[in-house]
Amino acid sequence: MRIALVHPAGSNWIVGKKDLAATANRMAPLGLLSIAAYLEREGHDVMIHDCLGPFAIPNSETNVQIILDYAPDLVGFSATTSGFLDGYDLATRIKAIRPHIQTVFGGVHVSAMGAILLNRFSAIDCLCTGEGEQTLSEIAAQKDWNDIPGLIWRDGDNIRTNSPRPHIPDMDDLPFPAYHRLAGFPHQYNLPLFSYIHTPGATMITSRGCPYQCSYCDRSVFRRGYRYNSAEYIHEHMQYLRKRFGVRHINIYDDLFTANRERITRLCDSLISKPPGMHLNCAVRVGHADTNLLNMLKAAGFLQISVGIETGDPDLMATHKPGVYIHEVQDTIRRIQAAGLRAKGLFMMGLPGETVESIQKTSNFVISLGLDDMNMSKFTPFYGAPVWKTIHEEGAFDEDWRQMNCLNFVFVPKGIDSKETLDQLYNTHVKRFYSDPEWRRKFRKRIWEHRNSIGYALKNLPALLAAKRNFEPVKSSSHH
Repeated sequence: MRIALVHPAGSNWIVGKKDLAATANRMAPLGLLSIAAYLEREGHDVMIHDCLGPFAIPNSETNVQIILDYAPDLVGFSATTSGFLDGYDLATRIKAIRPHIQTVFGGVHVSAMGAILLNRFSAIDCLCTGEGEQTLSEIAAQKDWNDIPGLIWRDGDNIRTNSPRPHIPDMDDLPFPAYHRLAGFPHQYNLPLFSYIHTPGATMITSRGCPYQCSYCDRSVFRRGYRYNSAEYIHEHMQYLRKRFGVRHINIYDDLFTANRERITRLCDSLISKPPGMHLNCAVRVGHADTNLLNMLKAAGFLQISVGIETGDPDLMATHKPGVYIHEVQDTIRRIQAAGLRAKGLFMMGLPGETVESIQKTSNFVISLGLDDMNMSKFTPFYGAPVWKTIHEEGAFDEDWRQMNCLNFVFVPKGIDSKETLDQLYNTHVKRFYSDPEWRRKFRKRIWEHRNSIGYALKNLPALLAAKRNFEPVKSSSHH
């Protein structure tokens, strides 16, 4: 079968502004690449069309033409909440021109919402919930839809929800993602600025699922179980990226990369004895990062460790990230840096219960930690997250899927008077971090290490300056 897999663009930016997110950080669509590799192994022809890719044209007609020129039998869309409507627009146009083409939607938004999407969106033939590799390969093998676990589909006027698909038990059975199908990989896919020393970079996921339950996290695809690739598989995957594509830096985007100690010890041992010639970044969970582990990561070639902190307010922490404590965060950051690693803090502004005071607390906390870098996302309620059930009681929520991308405030907690106030606080505190003299001194000391990022920034200067202007405090004027 000929299959086109599409990564829809979605709105990844601030309403009314040119989308600049990809300039700062363009990430390969790993889920689609994994599905593509699996389908190729089964003997199918696969094309990947990344609407956020380096050669993408932001125009539906052109994208539809590219997909139709491939003459697919089936088109699969992997969509986030903010990308879903763009994907649906493409699907509608494809169906209008060639009604026989099957359209399948999967991804986290689809897995969280399920059958109600088929009631509302008639150009979709079926939904693939949970992991997509096996489900899509069974559709491609033209198995009876009644017998495909994980499928939600139209049967005449009825909508059928099949039993859920069991998880792929052995992740080492999955082939390496089909990077070779991605136009412009790896040189046109860039990691976040200043998070690497050498280029080109790539991203990797080595485990699925997470046993923890933070209030804002949607676990609809991989759910609570925790499965992972073996150390041997990961090492081979890294060597493959190095030899085949010249990759010099990998960001590992696992929720819980270091959860299984034995796996990490074995991986670090093999990275030390047979170095693939690259740096690595990963995230650790507070309270699960002892000094031995950090020293091991450093010796194995890790450069930067991210820590999900979210807030500096102890009460909000207890609600949204149970089991994590302020003093543990301080201790973890201190030990990451003592091991010679860079520490990046991940925060979230605008959580339910947030107030002007709690934001000030977080801002002071961020500065006090002496981080090497930080990321502050705008809290976005997602359909499959625990917080969804009570979200309307917690504040004002504008359920505009296109804007639900952690780059826009769609939710304003009761303790804040308006979205404008929230935006202003956000801009003020992000600027505060990057203008902190301590941070600037650290940055200057690494200017040579940052040469590739600086070169890239200069090449894309107009776009990045436009992005920076979005963080200028809003000047109020009387003539709105």
